[in-house]
Amino acid sequence: MNRDEPSGFTLIEILVVVLIIGLLTTVIATNLIGRAERAKAQLAEMHLKALSNQIELYRLDNGLYPDESQGLEALVRKPSSDRDLRNYPPGGYLKPESLIDPWGTPYQYQAPGQHNTHSFDLYSFGPDGAEGGQGDNADIVNWDKGGA
Repeated sequence: MNRDEPSGFTLIEILVVVLIIGLLTTVIATNLIGRAERAKAQLAEMHLKALSNQIELYRLDNGLYPDESQGLEALVRKPSSDRDLRNYPPGGYLKPESLIDPWGTPYQYQAPGQHNTHSFDLYSFGPDGAEGGQGDNADIVNWDKGGA
């Protein structure tokens, strides 16, 4: 090997490679973060459908929906009320962790609902944890928001 020939990479070559890696990392991370939030919103929608099914099952078993004072807890623990709940399953309809949305906030329940006046409203406040919101921070609901 001739000592006059340079060996290794120059500082400029290394900086260019580091810059390219940094740009690629930024682009990939930005795309992944957006997808993670969309995935959580889709998961919340699936949870709402499953919770709605369990609330309907509760109604079929017991003749009416849980009232607001019982809330979604009625699906986890047998309510202490004067109602005849002999069809209540021994282990409850759901596990307590099913009542929490992907962002760690409890799902909201209203019976009778303001939007579903003959049944119930079920919703999540979404990623911002506050009522309302637009775009990625919009609430996830069990009613049609077509007019809203």
